[in-house]
Amino acid sequence: MKKTYNFYCDESTHLPNDGMPYMLIAYISSPYHQIALHKKHIANLKKAHNFKGEIKWSNVSNAKYNFYKELIEYFFATDLWFRAVIIDKSQIKASNQEEFDDFYFKMYYQLLHHKIDMGSNYNIYIDIKDTRSHIKTNELRKILSHNSSIKRLQTIRSYESGLLQLTDLIMGAINYKLRGLDKVTAKNSLIKILEKSFGRSLQRTTPKNLDKLNLFFIDLK
Repeated sequence: MKKTYNFYCDESTHLPNDGMPYMLIAYISSPYHQIALHKKHIANLKKAHNFKGEIKWSNVSNAKYNFYKELIEYFFATDLWFRAVIIDKSQIKASNQEEFDDFYFKMYYQLLHHKIDMGSNYNIYIDIKDTRSHIKTNELRKILSHNSSIKRLQTIRSYESGLLQLTDLIMGAINYKLRGLDKVTAKNSLIKILEKSFGRSLQRTTPKNLDKLNLFFIDLK
């Protein structure tokens, strides 16, 4: 019997004119049979720390540091995997929105295709960002239609999934590190925990076969 995995995909500073230097597209994956366990554990962590609202990198504060710290530790203690594609936006050659969209879909293909095993099945969930999310989803379905191992590809809202929120958290930490920001003590400390647990820098490509935290910095030059 084939194993089934869920991918929870998100993106950060991905718009062409947002003034940010990097585009990140990422996911957290989990074996399907572990989803309920992860959901329950995240809910218990929230309850223990009296945490309200969504898990987001932008919401990390000194007051909620211990909650986020335990969440990162949980990620490294479990079978959850993270993968991100990181692009220096100064290297993108796109003269209009259509060309930029084509590039965007190619990056999503890079994110998903190289870690999908045809011997398994996959459910892919993508965070709803704006009114164009359904268009993006339909385009991705076309691009990935040849891959019979993908059984579901749909958008969801971030509040529906703690694992999607965890994608945002780790991706946000990487983006923060890349931009050289260090204004929030709690964020700096979480990044240190990430790098110590990872045993590598968050600022360079990892080996392709590294699964726990896989980073791919694409060089477009």
